[in-house]
Amino acid sequence: MSIPVISGVFRGLAASALLLLLLAQPAFPQTPKEPEREQLLNDLRVLVWSQPGSPDLLVKLRINSGAAFDLSGKSGQMALLGDLLFPDAATVDFFTEELGGKLNVSVNYDSLTITMVGKAAEFEQVISVLRNGLLSTQFSPEVVTRIRDARIKSLRDVTISPAMVADRAIARRLFDDFPYGRLAGGTPEDLKRIDRADLMLAHERFLNSNNATLTIVGGVTKARALRTVRQLLGPWRKSEKIVPTTFQQPKAPDPRTLIVNVPGPTTEVRLAVRGLARSDSDFAASIVIARVAQQRWQALSPELTNQPVFARSDAHVLPGSFVMGAAVSTEKAVDALANAHKVIESLVTTPATAAELERAKSELVNEAAVTGSKSEMLPDPWLDADTYRLNAVQDQPALLRAVTASDVQRVATRLFKDAPVASVVAGETEQLKAALQGHVQYEVLGEIAVPAPSPKPPAKPATNSNPR
Repeated sequence: MSIPVISGVFRGLAASALLLLLLAQPAFPQTPKEPEREQLLNDLRVLVWSQPGSPDLLVKLRINSGAAFDLSGKSGQMALLGDLLFPDAATVDFFTEELGGKLNVSVNYDSLTITMVGKAAEFEQVISVLRNGLLSTQFSPEVVTRIRDARIKSLRDVTISPAMVADRAIARRLFDDFPYGRLAGGTPEDLKRIDRADLMLAHERFLNSNNATLTIVGGVTKARALRTVRQLLGPWRKSEKIVPTTFQQPKAPDPRTLIVNVPGPTTEVRLAVRGLARSDSDFAASIVIARVAQQRWQALSPELTNQPVFARSDAHVLPGSFVMGAAVSTEKAVDALANAHKVIESLVTTPATAAELERAKSELVNEAAVTGSKSEMLPDPWLDADTYRLNAVQDQPALLRAVTASDVQRVATRLFKDAPVASVVAGETEQLKAALQGHVQYEVLGEIAVPAPSPKPPAKPATNSNPR
């Protein structure tokens, strides 16, 4: 009995030592935590972390509107617009080959982020490339067609795993046609519907200076940075009004478990409820709840110990989702679903123990420290503060450490009490139908449900139409 305890102690000491090591080695040595701030006349927010003598450069521009604004039936519109900003391979080659860095555009539901890694000596040229992408975006029919076809091909070439199918299905089940139920990167079918006019409209509505934040990190002084940015990005157009993130809320999800046919030896199980917004004061507590939920699920289902399993809180500008997922054998799918429901109920009725809470918080703080140690992540808390309209830049590890057992139970009640739950199982349809029959109400994706026959109305008594 003493060996596991001793082993746990050593694991805890090792985790603490790793955390201290990571915290003692900042991503940018000699770089102050707080940036120097400026706002241009066109309302572009600029944050500079000057690192004197460093040859390196990191430039990040965040557009605070993302794929949530894709038109219905045209998912991938903002992602395709991101592809159009730097459509020429020579531009990417300049960063990778000549500067030894990279140029990347990423789009999620909430934002479009341009990341440029290069050399401080080439700062003016880097900002010039950024200017050309933003102010001289190529919308010729030939370029749009070429870039759209390339994105469609890349999506078709990607092998879609059963886990990805399940993730897509649970998002759709929970949100239906609400933006978070669609793929941020688009589907081949939706991308075909996007035309040049759609992209030009999105560019005009969202890619504006007062809807963006620019961060500069490296061997560039504030004076040099602002001089260059004013000259090159000062003409960037300011919009009269930023488009608000307002959408009609989706209806409650269907309570039946959705079966999605996916060949393979295992079944992917997903459960989800509506979650919190990123700006919610309980966001940190929801992350801790997810880790406690994962631990309890594994404890109830020993078969999950050696299988992929997770619970996560996906937060966005608007309330997102709380999702639990695992890969199990088909015969264990019903048990996995039942145990996941038990975990959700237990989080409301049974407070987290001191051991559960400490383990969850330690794991999450360590993971946050590892993520924060990556050089390209340094500006992200400041960018997130703008994107999610936070009152202040958040210290994620500190917020996680501050979560208490009472917070966990209170927020769990807020999330789960009387909340409709969506569920999906992705695997061999016929096997899953046999496994779920009599245990769980289900629906099969692609099959038309046959309603029970309605009772026939009673026959009307005969009448004589020609009485004498």
